[in-house]
Amino acid sequence: MAEIHQVEGFDTRIRSFNRNVHIRKGEKGFIAQVSYENYTAVTPPFPTPGEAMSELVSILQKHNFTRIRSRINFRGTRYLTESEPWIDY
Repeated sequence: MAEIHQVEGFDTRIRSFNRNVHIRKGEKGFIAQVSYENYTAVTPPFPTPGEAMSELVSILQKHNFTRIRSRINFRGTRYLTESEPWIDY
């Protein structure tokens, strides 16, 4: 596991959601994945975790998720104690 990000916002029914995004390093780059109820979003590989996270948010927005923000909580096994800032999309 490369990183775990926390993502939150509003779903398609305007309900608040909060999930972990798992970013893994594959052979071709970093892939981000999140599951919410019966929906799973997965990115293609990107050179950096940040690019994978941005693409994942873009996918969620295309599926009518709104007011999305995220922050990194784990880098490898290191917990970042919620000290990282939120990024609003």
